[in-house]
Amino acid sequence: MSMTISALARSAGVNVETVRYYQRRGLLHTPERGEGVRRYGEADARRLGFIRSAQGAGFTLEQIGELLQLDAGQDRGRARELAAERIAALDLKIAEMQAARGALERLARACHASDEGPCPIIAAFEG
Repeated sequence: MSMTISALARSAGVNVETVRYYQRRGLLHTPERGEGVRRYGEADARRLGFIRSAQGAGFTLEQIGELLQLDAGQDRGRARELAAERIAALDLKIAEMQAARGALERLARACHASDEGPCPIIAAFEG
């Protein structure tokens, strides 16, 4: 299977400039021009899909680059470390969001409890 950069980008749901950006970052290789057009294969599509999935899990492009290098070297220990770091960051973010949700619920209850004075929700966000 051979595809142009636009077909590769479309297959991953990104635009062409995103593919080029990943190439500049060293996450995707840039194939040679054959008959004036660069052609990408199934391996390129899989790699682009991996990058997008890893981003969806919250990995940075730097971490994704390291994961790609680790895959080539079969370093599962470091891959597990990166995953554990990401899990810890997600756990922290979840805790922060749960705290924010709890605070907003309290404000909503206070707002509902009375029609007197300023709305507690608006007052809380005014500073």
